[in-house]
Amino acid sequence: MNAVLQSLGDSLGAMSDRGHLAIEGRALRYDGLVLEGSGFPASPGAICEVATESGPPARAEVVGFSDGRTLLFLDHPGAEIRAGARIRVIARGHHAETGDALLGRVIDADGRPLDEGAAIGATGRWPLAGQQTNPLIRQPVDHPLDVGVRAINAALTVGRGQRIGIIAGSGVGKSVLIEMMTHNTDADVIVVGLIGERAREVGAFVRAVMADDNARRVCTVATPADRSPLQRLRAAHRATAIAEAFRAEGRQVLLILDSLTRVAHARREVGLALGEQPTAKGYTPSVISLIPALIERAGPGLPGEGSITAFYTILADGDDTNDPVVDSARAILDGHLVLSRKLAQMGMYPAIDIPQSVSRVMNDIVSSEHKAAARQLRRMISIYMDNRDLMLMGGYTPGQDAELDRAVRLWPRITEFLGQDMAEPSSLDNSIAALLALENEESA
Repeated sequence: MNAVLQSLGDSLGAMSDRGHLAIEGRALRYDGLVLEGSGFPASPGAICEVATESGPPARAEVVGFSDGRTLLFLDHPGAEIRAGARIRVIARGHHAETGDALLGRVIDADGRPLDEGAAIGATGRWPLAGQQTNPLIRQPVDHPLDVGVRAINAALTVGRGQRIGIIAGSGVGKSVLIEMMTHNTDADVIVVGLIGERAREVGAFVRAVMADDNARRVCTVATPADRSPLQRLRAAHRATAIAEAFRAEGRQVLLILDSLTRVAHARREVGLALGEQPTAKGYTPSVISLIPALIERAGPGLPGEGSITAFYTILADGDDTNDPVVDSARAILDGHLVLSRKLAQMGMYPAIDIPQSVSRVMNDIVSSEHKAAARQLRRMISIYMDNRDLMLMGGYTPGQDAELDRAVRLWPRITEFLGQDMAEPSSLDNSIAALLALENEESA
């Protein structure tokens, strides 16, 4: 009975999404990006078509209203719109289509296929802005997740339903790491949001991820850097909504959003265009409120539901890990992985800086033996890296510091342990066994 009611509700909702054909307005002011129209009853998020002087209508989204005028943001800035042009509401734009038909497909911010495949016959709908839940009812994060990456499985163990940031500058292996996790993570469904990336990278990533049987469990939402800021924001919300819908069905979901920084930049562009005052490093207040709102939608579900384990890549501009976006995300996430340029330059991939990275739930989901071995590995890496410059200058003399001697002796084994070829996944059990073997070798 509940399934029938849900199906009926989805059908009625889809009809109401298309039931605004009679709602129209006229363009009053346009600066090439923001359009002001005569007031018409459409709430923020509604999708409109605006008549142009030549060519097809321009798509726009309602972002607010002021002094009796409706404010719209164009998907493609610079459209040939004249005063008095007709504005017509074509959809509410408040829901994302969901269902198994999305698996193996690549879609854009509006849910349209990008892979030249057939039309997607979605079977469900989910609010783009998500559904609020009681945090006290959510399930705990109490089960480890195998991501197939030895350094993470062993030293920074991730739990099902955890939210983790991947903090990195450019060119340190971020894309390779998320590709490894997409192939190797033990999850029922993988939702990837490629937001604001270069079109070339989007194509390369999709070809790599969708090249084998792994594609059957992957849905990719892609919006490259040349799309409007509202499309980039919409893509982030759509990817999260799709993941939430699969979680509600009881699935274990991996959500990868690349990148959270580009989403923040898009929100900043919209805020500045609407007159928001910039604050720290030019970011508007709406950016700081968007980050926790988006991240909190991931995580474990209610009893009987699945969970969303989420990885958000965060670009550290100029390797600055104190950027406002980095700070805001780090404060709300359940852990973060810092990718080190120095380790990348040493040829160590994935270039995860273990001492600077943390998994806030690891202590609750691993054994005491595993915890102690991971702590000792972190200490040995830290000691070696702190004294590396001294050794390169010839200032290191064996026998003066027992811990440093141990770190130097173990360093070749540590680099072998942390390094991993992209085509060679390491299971959770094998990763822990390798860590304990390294610990036993150290104690010998």
